[in-house]
Amino acid sequence: MAVVTGIGVVAPSGVGAPAHWRTVLSGQRRTGPITLFDATGYPTGLGGEVADFDPGRYADSRALVQTDRWTHLGFAATTLALADAGLPQRSPDPYGWALTLASSSGGNLFGQRELQRLWSSPTRTVGAYQSIAWFYAASVGQLSIRHQAKGPCAVLATESAGGLDSLAHAVRTVRRGASVVLAGATDCPLSPYALACHLRSGLLSEATDPERAYRPFDAAASGYLPAEGGAVFVVEESAHARARGARIYGEVTGWGATHDAVHTSADSAGDPRQYARAMRLALGRAGIEPGEVDLVVPDALGAPRYDRSEAIALRAVFGAGIPPVSTHKELTGRANQGGSALDVATALLAFAHDTLPASAGPDTVADGCELGFLRAHRRPRTRVALVCARGYDGFNSALVLRGAAPAGGER
Repeated sequence: MAVVTGIGVVAPSGVGAPAHWRTVLSGQRRTGPITLFDATGYPTGLGGEVADFDPGRYADSRALVQTDRWTHLGFAATTLALADAGLPQRSPDPYGWALTLASSSGGNLFGQRELQRLWSSPTRTVGAYQSIAWFYAASVGQLSIRHQAKGPCAVLATESAGGLDSLAHAVRTVRRGASVVLAGATDCPLSPYALACHLRSGLLSEATDPERAYRPFDAAASGYLPAEGGAVFVVEESAHARARGARIYGEVTGWGATHDAVHTSADSAGDPRQYARAMRLALGRAGIEPGEVDLVVPDALGAPRYDRSEAIALRAVFGAGIPPVSTHKELTGRANQGGSALDVATALLAFAHDTLPASAGPDTVADGCELGFLRAHRRPRTRVALVCARGYDGFNSALVLRGAAPAGGER
């Protein structure tokens, strides 16, 4: 059995799991004008950034020079997760520790800077670290070295679904003999090139008011806002965790992944049948009946067609008895695979605090999106959550979490 013993959050909602949880409970939006580069002139100039983030607290100057901000966020999230789990920052059993993270866009800011230098300077060169900083596996490599996790390491590239897929892969790695697996995802899709890629999909909100820009399932929904950040988890073999007296947040009990085999566009809506199939696979593998689910955390893209498609999938799985639905992406923006990892953190913290948090929205539910959104904080019954995610160009994933009962007192 694989259990989660550590949570490290670095997101617009805050640095550290307690800060993220406070933002979730307060429902305060953390999106605003993009400051990592000059976004004036773009149709979308809003996003979610990690405020006052000091990467120097989590890595030395040499590592920071060699890597992108996306990896800097990973340094921080992993450091926090290990500290939260009560584990050392360097493995005492290197081949017993593994690492599996999700990645979708790599080192955007670093790559942007170096390519601009290549084409604009007389030297026509890039820096020595270009080849290892932008690569989608850069964070896994750097974290493996930094924390001496020399067991099986992997990178999953399923866009926004990757944060869930990484945890499923971590459970499989534990079953194959690893005692500790670092899993999850961070992202930083905030550079001119990355924003242009997001805009090409036609799914970004062009609203200028951060309070109105990203509104999943709402009648005023107009698309999503990009964001940086995410979460990293310590996934541990249960006997190993109990032997050292670790606090356990919960267990990853089931997962499912499917694919639509279609391209994402503003005119498409994904395939709700394949999305529903991923949910059913996750519930079936967990041995959970739909009526046992306490909480559903949806993908919540914020594009009307996709929101309705997601609602169709959830109704296909749960029928008229859809559990409480709660989403908080509109508070932070959509951080690709980091966003789905952040949703897992929210679900686990909900059980740790014995509180299902009210959904951040919608204010006015859009036609076809009636899902029973949680309007007030509530205590859980069964401590079972279904977290769902959809990745660009057809990836669907679902994860079932069974939370542990609080050990006493709030964290």
